[in-house]
Amino acid sequence: MTITSSSTNLLDALRDVRRLTDALAARLSPEDQTAQSMPDASPTKWHRAHTTWFFEEFVLGAEPGYRVHDPSYRFLFNSYYEAVGPRHPRPQRGLVTRPGAAEIGRYRLAVDDAMFARLASGSLDERGQELTELGCHHEQQHQELLLMDVKHLLSLSSLDPVYVERPPEPDEPTAPLGWRPVAGGLVEIGHASTSFAFDNEGPSHVHHLSSFDIATRAVTNGAWLDFIADGGYQRPELWLSDGWARVQQDGWTAPGYWRKDHDAWTTFTLSGRRPLRATEPVCHVSFYEADAYARWAATSWPGARLPTEQEWEIAARALGDD
Repeated sequence: MTITSSSTNLLDALRDVRRLTDALAARLSPEDQTAQSMPDASPTKWHRAHTTWFFEEFVLGAEPGYRVHDPSYRFLFNSYYEAVGPRHPRPQRGLVTRPGAAEIGRYRLAVDDAMFARLASGSLDERGQELTELGCHHEQQHQELLLMDVKHLLSLSSLDPVYVERPPEPDEPTAPLGWRPVAGGLVEIGHASTSFAFDNEGPSHVHHLSSFDIATRAVTNGAWLDFIADGGYQRPELWLSDGWARVQQDGWTAPGYWRKDHDAWTTFTLSGRRPLRATEPVCHVSFYEADAYARWAATSWPGARLPTEQEWEIAARALGDD
């Protein structure tokens, strides 16, 4: 998302972002929105409230005379902002049954009305507009998290529930894996333009990179099945020591959401459980699994390994320029 500095464009962007969050949540029941499936996930209701609290706390709260919707929300819906004060423990967000999903909806409407009015009137100062833009990007991050957390929650149901209906997709042909050379040298990485970026994307700086080759496509589910068939999850020599400990501790035998039903592999999606598509890029694997796969792949391509962050940034930039 790109936003110019004018209040009019910022108002449109804010409306679009807020509508999308509401649309994503509308497919879920109040019970769906309250449950927390693991400590690293958050309930949908919490995402809706937290993104709203951000605008109230940092934009509206800075204006004289603004009256907060509910003072307790500062404790319930703060995430990690230490300067704001204490907060409800993250692993216990699913225990917050009050306020309910409907009340959070009313909270969103109240804050939206206040934000829209200030943007429409042009009364927000430059700092307020900057924080509003940040809040839009922040909410987009939470939209991704919302879907990720909903998928994990629904996957734990024995009914394999569907979040959104869509027709099954057939496997598509994929090109043979090849290697693309990338020239090294002194390269500039990190955010360098004046457009929006989060603080961890910069500053732009120079990095020395050795030349390397990178695969011409992502690893597929079919290739991962070959890794499994060759004992990839039973061979400690392929794994970092702490990764191998996780394999044993958590019983890893395949990527997340995969399941072998009789003789066929399936995976859970936001459209329910589906047959595994062999030519899709593999996903829901940890760093440990990806590293073990790379070691296994080195038997076919000597020297194969995972790319570094700097290598991937330069390679992705070169692919985007093609």
